[in-house]
Amino acid sequence: MITIGIDPGKTGGVAFLTPLHSVPIVHKMPATVHELVTLLVENWEENEMRGRCFVEDVHAMPSQGVTSVFTFGRGLGNIEGVLAALQIPIEWVTPQRWQKAMGCMSKGDKNVTKRRAHELWPTEVKALTHATSDAALICAWGARQP
Repeated sequence: MITIGIDPGKTGGVAFLTPLHSVPIVHKMPATVHELVTLLVENWEENEMRGRCFVEDVHAMPSQGVTSVFTFGRGLGNIEGVLAALQIPIEWVTPQRWQKAMGCMSKGDKNVTKRRAHELWPTEVKALTHATSDAALICAWGARQP
């Protein structure tokens, strides 16, 4: 069974964890909906179309501008739409919930989650960037859920 972790947003990422891998396979958030579909289909079908997808349940911040909020909302809607179209079950998780469990309460500082990802998977330092660390941690958290 595959576990997918998604950190939405332009600077987010997508991570996959299967029983064959002890380290999440990470990707920066694809730039287009088509690329997201391709990435998900390749990994979902390869794993017999069974599993779970955990998406960070994030919201717009009051300090964000209108254009930024609109762009973020469109991106999150694209993710939700693609997952629904591919019939990949979505489970929403708040940053506070997964970060507490993974020992990396970041308060928005991606350096905290990147550092924690490097502690968990020291051989993957090059792959675990600001863009991919949260997705990897969300994925690892999701894989531990009953």
